[in-house]
Amino acid sequence: MNKYPLYLAPMEDVTDPAFRMLCKRFGADRVYTEFVNADALIRDVAASTRKLTISDAERPVAIQIYGRDPESMAAAAKIVEEAKPDFIDINFGCPVKKVAGKGAGAGLLRDVPKMLEITKSVVNAVHTPVTAKTRLGWDFDSLYSRPLGGGLGRGFIVDLAEALQDCGIQELAIHGRTRAQMYTGEADWTLIGEVKNNPRMHIPIIGNGDVTTPERAKECFDRYGVDAIMIGRATFGCPWIFEDIKNYLEPNGCPSTGKPTEGAVMQWCVDILKEHVERSIEWIGDERKGIVHSRRHFANSPVFKGLFDFKQTRIALLRAETKDEVFRIMDEIVTKWG
Repeated sequence: MNKYPLYLAPMEDVTDPAFRMLCKRFGADRVYTEFVNADALIRDVAASTRKLTISDAERPVAIQIYGRDPESMAAAAKIVEEAKPDFIDINFGCPVKKVAGKGAGAGLLRDVPKMLEITKSVVNAVHTPVTAKTRLGWDFDSLYSRPLGGGLGRGFIVDLAEALQDCGIQELAIHGRTRAQMYTGEADWTLIGEVKNNPRMHIPIIGNGDVTTPERAKECFDRYGVDAIMIGRATFGCPWIFEDIKNYLEPNGCPSTGKPTEGAVMQWCVDILKEHVERSIEWIGDERKGIVHSRRHFANSPVFKGLFDFKQTRIALLRAETKDEVFRIMDEIVTKWG
């Protein structure tokens, strides 16, 4: 096994097959699908069943599901298993109102008995290894409460991790924020480290949150001892971050994909962004929708950050609706700033 495993975090409207395959090429050791609504799967909603599309080239790949009912989650897990993923992941961490506010995702941090019931139901329903992803707690005040009552404990997430392990999950990923934080503030890796260093834990612990540089990745592995790191928003417009981190942690840790070490770096990166646009169009089957779908990567790519007097060009790039127009603007960027 790789000494420093790096995983692509599951992200809605981001981790579709087009993006997963790019991240895989650049060294992601595991990729995750977008989350899939259990109830929608049971109803055979096309948009949800389409998310089960995976390929052997992506492996190992996990399909993530979410819901608030144990029976529905178990039934959905059986449907997911037919797609033959390497892992079935349960989402206990999504903070958005339409998920958490309805008692699913991070909303289950306020109903741990039901969270554990869901976990047991899914584990018992399938033969595929089941994993889970969650957050530190609901809010700051919950961090040192006991998830199943009984007064002060060692910490909410430490106790919760043990309980989830007892339900039969094979791995646990922890985002170092509470639900109340959403994606603001800094991720707290100290509590992730406490889970990992709990002698009662024997399953792998995956850390997630604010890993944006190779230096930070090394610090998280060295200081907190996690078994793997999951990278989310830092991959936007930057699927090569996995290669950058791996080659920092271990010389030649990732097979070279041809990224120049000096000179012509912008051109190389823009070529990858173009490829992503083409893959998105192919996956969605519509040029305009494929471009709109991949816009967040233009907006967040580090390639374009810090360029002098770039605002108007950025606006034009985000308004472009044809592939030719997007590519023309990107070529102009390379000519002017590359």
